[in-house]
Amino acid sequence: MTQENKITGTIQKIHKPESIGDQYHKLVFTVTNNDGYEGKEKLYAFEIFEKRDGEKVDNFLKFNKEGQAVDVSYEIRCNENNGRYFTSLSAWKVFANKGAGGGSAAPSAPSDEELDTQIPF
Repeated sequence: MTQENKITGTIQKIHKPESIGDQYHKLVFTVTNNDGYEGKEKLYAFEIFEKRDGEKVDNFLKFNKEGQAVDVSYEIRCNENNGRYFTSLSAWKVFANKGAGGGSAAPSAPSDEELDTQIPF
């Protein structure tokens, strides 16, 4: 049985989308919450990676903003390149979190707009 990885927090920063070669682009955003040791703030960096003709990055930017409370479903990925290993948190679904008091809701956006339920690779 697989467990869904999910974080609830507030979007701290949304970075500008980056081009990767001619075919792909990615967006990195950070989420904070108080899940750290003794309630300390914890920071998570997520990425959305897709082919250039995809809609995930555009939908994320359209329905989310800094300071917004969200639930992020993600996958932990590890890739190897020339004997070095890189781990990333790949977001595949982002929902506005109406129950959290800290953030402001996205204006007139559907609260449960999904980026896409299909993993981008």
